[in-house]
Amino acid sequence: MIAYLTSQYPALSHTFIRREIEALRESGINVAPYSVRPATIDWGERVPAILGQSKARLLANILGEAVAHPLKTISTWLLSQRHRETGTKGWIWSFFHCAEALALASLLRRSDATHLHSHFANSGATIGLLAAHQLDIPWSVTLHGISETDHPAGQMLPDKLRRAEFVACASWFMRAQAMRVTDPDQWSKFHIVHCGVEIPDRRGDRKPSEVVKHFVTVGRVSAEKGFPLLVRAVASMVEAGFQIKVSVVGDGPLMPELRRDIADKGLEENIVLLGALPEHETLSAIAKADAFVLPSLMEGLPVVIMEAMAAAKPVIAPTVAGIPELVKDDKTGLTFNPGSWRDLERQMRRLMEEPNLASRLADEGYEAVSRKHAIDVAVKPLVERFASKQRLSDQRL
Repeated sequence: MIAYLTSQYPALSHTFIRREIEALRESGINVAPYSVRPATIDWGERVPAILGQSKARLLANILGEAVAHPLKTISTWLLSQRHRETGTKGWIWSFFHCAEALALASLLRRSDATHLHSHFANSGATIGLLAAHQLDIPWSVTLHGISETDHPAGQMLPDKLRRAEFVACASWFMRAQAMRVTDPDQWSKFHIVHCGVEIPDRRGDRKPSEVVKHFVTVGRVSAEKGFPLLVRAVASMVEAGFQIKVSVVGDGPLMPELRRDIADKGLEENIVLLGALPEHETLSAIAKADAFVLPSLMEGLPVVIMEAMAAAKPVIAPTVAGIPELVKDDKTGLTFNPGSWRDLERQMRRLMEEPNLASRLADEGYEAVSRKHAIDVAVKPLVERFASKQRLSDQRL
């Protein structure tokens, strides 16, 4: 059995992990998801969560694992002291990570896991790495975005990459970041594994829009998503006489500031805040719009861009990280200089003014995402790597 570990699963932002797990299962791979924190939503599958147990059960699992495997537990604790953030905070958290890893190892022993895979190289991956060490099974990780190279996760990233059996990189950009912090003898285990989306039929309401007036954007309302850029671009366009509407799907710590910025500029009728929505409502919001726009300052290769392209929507996005690997300017979408609301405005104006541009970009974007990110295509590298683990598990049975 292949165990999948995420800090919190399921969660609204992790639909792509659900698709990956489903596609692996359809390919004959036995995958069981696990979570550090309890889920916030229900996708119809019970997912064991380390911190979702009662305190008594959690403590019993930790102590039971330590008593049954004392020498290995000491080794895991020593590893937790090496693989941690520097300073007092990192030292304190290393004890929690070690305890949670022991609790996870206890859960995984009952399932006869032969491999543990973590999504995101964050603290959840630290727990996964330690649990795999405790169990003496291989561990791997998927790298998604630049936040995994920033402090504090970035401090421990080189060691994680060295200890991983293989590393799935969601973009060539993230593979380059992995190469940047490791020796060349590690590079052969860094593989491109794109996130996958379901590619719908082009018929019906998925026909590209001929006239663009209604944009949609999706993202957490936080500093790195660059929403003030979008507000400034829309304000300038409204002042110039454009009839424009932008639907914003998402919530986050900067929602009060965004709401205030919109009100200060008198854009309440032009920028509509829909809040966080479940997956089907988010996809519906994308389908109802004429185009998709992403004002972000920092990204990896956002799945929501793939979903917009799959819905036959022309996309405008910044030239950051892995985005240009999919959104190629004036071919599969339009790009703008990161942080430049003037350049963002220029591309939004083009989409509204140039005849047939939206339709052409939607067609090319749909074809591009179908070739590279259809879920049955995207999951193939993982199927190849997990197949041997599946055979080992079958032999044990």
